[in-house]
Amino acid sequence: MQRVVIGGSTSSGKTTFSRALARRMSVPLIELDALHWGPNWTEVPLPIFRERVTAAIAADAWVLDGNYSVVRDLTWGRADTLVWLDYPLRVILWRLFNRTNRRIRSREELWNGNRERFANAYLSTDSLYVWVFRSYWTRKRNWPRALAEPAHRHLVVHRFRTPGEAERWLEGVMPVPDGRI
Repeated sequence: MQRVVIGGSTSSGKTTFSRALARRMSVPLIELDALHWGPNWTEVPLPIFRERVTAAIAADAWVLDGNYSVVRDLTWGRADTLVWLDYPLRVILWRLFNRTNRRIRSREELWNGNRERFANAYLSTDSLYVWVFRSYWTRKRNWPRALAEPAHRHLVVHRFRTPGEAERWLEGVMPVPDGRI
């Protein structure tokens, strides 16, 4: 396990899990959101996004946090392992509620100066709540098919349906001393 993609729904805990796994493996963490979002929540043009992702995944080892289908050919194609945090919708929504409110209160900077705001989180058609409902069942339907495609059969897939399953697996990953892969 050298190049690992962490996928799942918004608020499934991809970033937290990715950070912990990257630390255990002593490898760089790649956050697709940081490569995708420009200031003021503007999307980076697709050719630039793909160029950034290509450069980031050129390393021999990494953990990648994110699901962008427009770069799946790059990320899944280069990865050897996929961890799918496939939690129940009630878990996702509870985590989204807590995370969103924490970020609004703390004014936490996410990527490139972006911050969550109440209006965007709760009053916009671009809300992550809307995105969860648009994407949750689509991913459950489409990912098994995509993973069965010849281009992705090389991936070792770990599909966790509860946070406890994911935690236990993560605890079983033997830490690598810094600087050794």
